Amino acid sequence: MSGSADRLPRLLALVPYLMSHPGAQVGEVAEVFGLSEKQLIDDLQLVWMCGLPGHTPGDLIDVSWDGGEIVIDNADTIARPLRLGIDEASALLVALRMLGAMPEFAEVPGDALPRVVAKLERAAGEGAAAVSSQVAVDVDAAPDALPRVRDALNRKRRLSLRYYVPGRDEVTPREVDPTRVMVVDGRTYMEGWCYRAEAMRLFRLDRVVGVDVLDVPADPPADAEPIDVTQGVFRPSPTDELVELEVSAAGRWVAEYYPVEGVTELGEGRLRIALRARDEDWVLKLALRLGDTGRVVAPEAMAERVREEAERALALYAHRS
Repeated sequence: MSGSADRLPRLLALVPYLMSHPGAQVGEVAEVFGLSEKQLIDDLQLVWMCGLPGHTPGDLIDVSWDGGEIVIDNADTIARPLRLGIDEASALLVALRMLGAMPEFAEVPGDALPRVVAKLERAAGEGAAAVSSQVAVDVDAAPDALPRVRDALNRKRRLSLRYYVPGRDEVTPREVDPTRVMVVDGRTYMEGWCYRAEAMRLFRLDRVVGVDVLDVPADPPADAEPIDVTQGVFRPSPTDELVELEVSAAGRWVAEYYPVEGVTELGEGRLRIALRARDEDWVLKLALRLGDTGRVVAPEAMAERVREEAERALALYAHRS
C-alpha cells in the first residue's frame, strides 16, 4: 500500500491528467500511473472526498467511473499539472543524455532528442541543469560487442561468446541465440538462449571478452520466455544463501530496491531484512555501500568478512593520511 508521501503527489498529478483526458478508461489510466485498477479506484474514492472548504456537494470534486469510463468535474482549482522538482528534472535529464550516448540513437537522423533535452533544461531552470551536468553516464559495452550482437539479431544468427563470470573469476565459452538488447540500471545487456545453461540468460556486454557471429541460424526454443527485468536484473534463487541485515532509516531503500524474503520493523525507522545472496562478493559490496546505515548480522561468517574488509579499507585511508 502506498504511503501518504507517495500518494499525495500522485493524486495531484492524477486530477490534471483526468481533466485533460475526458472519457479516459480505468484500465488505461491505471497503466499510465503504474497502478492496479483497485489502487486507482481507491485513489478516485479519495479524490471524491476532496475539494474546497465548506465540504458541501458544490465544493467537492465530482468523479465517477461507472462502466470503466472516468468522468471528473468541479476540479478546476487543481487542474494545472505539477512542475517537476529539481531531483525529478535532474534524473530525467541524466536518463535522456544516457539515451543520446547509446549507439542506437547516434544512428537516428534528426535532432529530436537534443531539442527535448534543451526544452527540459529551460523548463527545469538552472538548478536541475547544474545538477544533471555534473553526472556522466557511460554505457558499458565492449568496443566490438554491441555492433556484432546487433548484427546477429538483425540476421537471426547464433553467437559464440567468451564471457567473464566475476563470481568465479573465470572466462567461459558460450553459444547463444540472441533475442534482444536492453539497458537496465545503466548497464547494457544481451538476452538470449544459452546452450551451456540450457536456459534464457542475460549477458552484460562489458563482460564479453570475445564475440563472433556464427553462420548458424538462431533457433531458441519456442517456449523460451523473455526474462522479466522490471524489478531489476538480480533474481535470487531459493538455493542462494539467506543473509540478514539491520539497516537504519537511511538504509531502508534496500527493502525496496532488492527482492527480500522478510522485513521486520525494529523501531525508530530501523529494519531487519532477510534476502537471498547470489554470492559473498555481492553481499560485501552492498554492506560497504551501506556504510554506517546498515550491517550484516547473519550468517556470522559473512558478518566477520565484512568487518575485516571494512577495517582493511579504513587502514588504507589512515595510511594515506
